[in-house]
Amino acid sequence: MRKLFVAGATGVTGRAVVKLANGVDLVAHMRPKEGRSGAGVFELSDADTLTAALRDRTTVLQLIGTMRTRFAAGDTYESSDIGTTQQLVDAAKRAGSVDHFLLLTSVGAGSPVGAYLKAKAEAERIVRESGIPYTMFRPSSLIGEDRKPPPGMAGFTKLFHMHRYRPITVEQVAQAMLRVARERSHLGEALEGKSLWEVVDAGA
Repeated sequence: MRKLFVAGATGVTGRAVVKLANGVDLVAHMRPKEGRSGAGVFELSDADTLTAALRDRTTVLQLIGTMRTRFAAGDTYESSDIGTTQQLVDAAKRAGSVDHFLLLTSVGAGSPVGAYLKAKAEAERIVRESGIPYTMFRPSSLIGEDRKPPPGMAGFTKLFHMHRYRPITVEQVAQAMLRVARERSHLGEALEGKSLWEVVDAGA
C-alpha cells in the first residue's frame, strides 16, 4: 500500500489530486490558516514536524510552485519552487521511508530559458541528486479553473503531433500522477510530451 504526502494540496493541481484520490492513503499538506486543522497543517519550514509527517509516507508529490503574478504577495521562484523542494527532499531523507518523489515541473525545464524555467530546472536538480527514486512531470499549458490555452492551440498541437506543447487539463495531470504514485512506476524519468501523454492515455 502506497502512502502519499501531497505538498501544495490547496493549489489548482493539488485540489484535483485530493479530489481524485479515491481510496488512496493520503496526507494533504496545507499552510496554517484560520479554520484549518489536522495532521497536514503546518509550515514546511518546520523541519521536525515535516520529518515526522513523512515518517510513515512512501511517496511525496511536490506540487508547489508560483507565478510572477504572486510576487507582490511575497512569493518568489526561489522560495516557492526551489526552497520547498529542498525542504521536502531533506525531510524525506531524514524520515527514511520515502522511496518515490514525484515533482510537478514544466515543459522546457530540461533546456531552461528565463527565470521561471531555470527555477524549475533547479528544483529538478535537487530531486535528481537527492538519491531518492523520482519521477518528473513536465506538462505544457494547464487547463483548469481560470487557466486556458491560447485559442486553437489544442487542435494545432494535436494535428501536427506537437505532443510536447499540447495543453493538458489539471485533472489529466492529477490522474497521471496518482497512477504513477500508486504503481511506483516510471522511476528516473522526466515525463514530457509523448511520454507524458502515454501515461495519461493509459489511464483514460
